[in-house]
Amino acid sequence: MKDINRLVQIKSNNLKPKAGRLLISEPFMGDYYFGRSVVLLVEHNDEGSFGVVLNKLIEAPINDVLKGLPPFDSKIYLGGPVDTSSTFYIHSLGNKIEGSVEIGNGLYWGGDIEIIKEMILLNQLNSSNIRFFIGYSGWEANQLEGELESNSWIVSTDTNKSILNMPIKDMWKTILQNMGSIYNYWSKFPIDPGMN
Repeated sequence: MKDINRLVQIKSNNLKPKAGRLLISEPFMGDYYFGRSVVLLVEHNDEGSFGVVLNKLIEAPINDVLKGLPPFDSKIYLGGPVDTSSTFYIHSLGNKIEGSVEIGNGLYWGGDIEIIKEMILLNQLNSSNIRFFIGYSGWEANQLEGELESNSWIVSTDTNKSILNMPIKDMWKTILQNMGSIYNYWSKFPIDPGMN
């Protein structure tokens, strides 16, 4: 019980959400999509926010999910609960993929899929410079701010293109540990508090 009381007392780090920043879920969030999740914010403005969950792997081979993509030795991720019939991608290739939008910190969103297919055929893409997602995570205007006020999320600036190479198994825990001793405590909290 002492651990739960201490956890509840941890407050927001007061960082504001914006494109290129990460949202780290609080330890007790039990939601299928967002439990122990790391979300890369792609956009945040007065109309709302959207991003992709970086650490929820889909077990199916990428070419079974993305029909029409040349054979590609990579994984595919569940970006969130919105528009799960669509494919999205982030990458670190910038203007090499026409139509890309810079998120920040060396990361880009989207771009021309035909260029991506050609780059796959030419072996110019791999899992260290592009990540594919089914669906995305979205918040209406002021919704994310409300969730931040209730400490459902912590904002982190610990992101750059190297996030594409971070092992997803320990991503949530590793980022929390990098945020300092207060959040390191979050990283050690059991999924089931009754197991403590």
